[in-house]
Amino acid sequence: MPSRVRVWLNRTYAENVFFIDQLRRNPGDRAVEIHATHGDPDSPVLAAADTADLEPEGLSPAAYVEYALDQCVRRGIDVFVPRLHQAAIVAHRAEFAAAGTALLAPTPEAVAVFEDKATAYEAVRSVGVPVPPWHRVRTADELVAAVEELEASGHRPCFKPASGAGGAGFRMITRTPFSLAHLNGFPGPYVQLDLVVEALRRAGEPVDWLVMPRLEQPEVSVDCLTGPDNRVRLAVGRTKNGRRRGFTLDERWLAPARLIAEGFGLHHLSNIQFRMLGDRPVLLDVNTRPAGGLHQLSLCGVNAPWAAVQLALGEDPGVIEPPFLGQDYTVVAGPRPLVPPALPRQRVQSGVLLPAVPAPARAASTGEVLPL
Repeated sequence: MPSRVRVWLNRTYAENVFFIDQLRRNPGDRAVEIHATHGDPDSPVLAAADTADLEPEGLSPAAYVEYALDQCVRRGIDVFVPRLHQAAIVAHRAEFAAAGTALLAPTPEAVAVFEDKATAYEAVRSVGVPVPPWHRVRTADELVAAVEELEASGHRPCFKPASGAGGAGFRMITRTPFSLAHLNGFPGPYVQLDLVVEALRRAGEPVDWLVMPRLEQPEVSVDCLTGPDNRVRLAVGRTKNGRRRGFTLDERWLAPARLIAEGFGLHHLSNIQFRMLGDRPVLLDVNTRPAGGLHQLSLCGVNAPWAAVQLALGEDPGVIEPPFLGQDYTVVAGPRPLVPPALPRQRVQSGVLLPAVPAPARAASTGEVLPL
């Protein structure tokens, strides 16, 4: 009988409660135990796990690697899915392997390329993948020059941090003067150019932004599972156009995603995003981790998290073709249990063990999928 598999997710997104659900519902009904750690005691991932710890705050990347190795040894972790400090962790893959833990993460070289969006655009452009025009800016004058050049080409400029995730810091530039009209309704992504320039000059320190055209929908996120032999085992596109979501196997999206995943060592799970520039797809972003929406592939009859764990354990699942493409759907919030609230934040490196199966005291909203 196959042995139990012990999987650890560190400081990950709330949506990965669904990642955990899918590991437990694996096709072979193999016993899986989940360990989770987080800095936020109210993360629903902690409540979804079999065992959980609050992570120590303020650790350097090197100190976090030591903490992670200790967790793997003490908890008997078979597969570690790192998000926080991924770059530092994958640089020590051999040490984790010596501790009996496989890392479900890409090569150090791949993580380094895609940590910085400007470096990523240069790299993928060199292998023939289309990218949008972009400018790296650090000062107010560079920002204005980049905006004017894009506007002269008929584009709507936007900017985002050169490194980061989840759309944090993304803003669209407008020249419409700030007025009471901007205070109606909910806050939006638009920001006045003169206000940004004034803020930059007042700050007196450089930023690190990419200024580029506002790309149009549809947005297609291609979830890839790639082996250590650089061969893609699974590639499925998830489409987003407003509220409507769906799936695609169109090679316009999948071919460049495979080229990136195989060419840059994006082993295990990655997510490669495209949008439209005019009438052609261009690269938007590359995530060297499982996407928060990965569980949505279950609507196509695919359990990607479990296939990735198999691959990490050396049990190659082979090429995975979705048996069907699910119908269009949308995402709505749903409740998930949380652990009891009387747990202090951890400030030192010693672990604080949370109850394995806590009685829920509160609930958090995570994204469920509903058909359209």
